[in-house]
Order: sequence, then structure tokens, then C-alpha cells
Amino acid sequence: MQPQVNKTCKICKKILRGRTDKIFCSVGCKNYYHTNLRKASGKAAERINEYLKRNHGILLEFLGKNKSQIKIYRTLLEQKKFRFKYHTHFHINSKGKMFHYVYDLAWMEFSDDEILIVRKR
Repeated sequence: MQPQVNKTCKICKKILRGRTDKIFCSVGCKNYYHTNLRKASGKAAERINEYLKRNHGILLEFLGKNKSQIKIYRTLLEQKKFRFKYHTHFHINSKGKMFHYVYDLAWMEFSDDEILIVRKR
């Protein structure tokens, strides 16, 4: 038989009584934990969505309303503070080239210093 270890509440650190898998001492502590968890994850999602919207706006600015694709220098995106690591999804075409999508617009590294921007059809 194993010795009994006193577990404590994740929030207020009171000793837990009852079930062995209990994490919180009360409904109040449980609600406090989950409310703050939702707030923290919501803030992160808002920040990332702002990066995505900004990236989309930058791509749209270069592409314009009527063009379906354009090739630009990477430095132009960097000057506009484009965040290359934020995108919604990616696609690898039959030639093995990876398109990084930001909603309905995509960009692909064409060469070391050139970027191809395309509009999804």
C-alpha cells in the first residue's frame, strides 16, 4: 500500500479532500481557473489574428484588386513589416514548391530574394 500524499488545490493551495483525482477545492476555484485560461488563450488568438490580417493587407496592397499574381522583392515585404512565420495554411504544388496562404492570398519564395504573390482562384 502506498503512503497517502496530500494534494493541494491548483488555485488556493488548500488541502484537497474527497476523490483522488480532484484538482480544485471548490467550484469557485475551478471557475476562476477556467475563466483565466480562456482569457489568456483568447488574447493569444487575437494577437495572432491581427498579424494575419496585417499580412493579408500587405499582400493585397502589392497584388491590387485586378491582378492574379505578381513577383516582388523580399525586401519590400520586410520593409512593410510582413511576418513570414504567420500564415493560415500551406500547399505544396506538383513541382514541390510551397505556397504559404494568408486566407485567400498566397506567397511563395521564388528565389532567394524574390517572392511570388498569388490570389487563390
